[in-house]
Amino acid sequence: MKLENTKAQMRKGILEYCILSILNVKEAYPSEIIDQLKAAKMIVVEGTLYPLLTRLLKADLLTYRWEESTSGPPRKYYSLTTAGENFLAELNATWNELSTAVNIITQKS
Repeated sequence: MKLENTKAQMRKGILEYCILSILNVKEAYPSEIIDQLKAAKMIVVEGTLYPLLTRLLKADLLTYRWEESTSGPPRKYYSLTTAGENFLAELNATWNELSTAVNIITQKS
């Protein structure tokens, strides 16, 4: 088993949670989301982000608006819907439970 594959799977599992958390602070366009994920060492490329954003849009967790840009084409800004805020609240509770459980288990080793 390759360590890099396991690490990538762990990141994928929490990527949606991280995207929703970023958008909970303020609306953002994809490049801003990618920059924040990269700054947190959650290495992501556009080819990974766009399908996730589309899936979250189809699930009615996100909405978007277009805004003209002074430096290129219009930008699509994403934000959470009310359903997205509720979903994120549930994910926060689940994350807290999981991180507590993992910390308990890993501190015993």
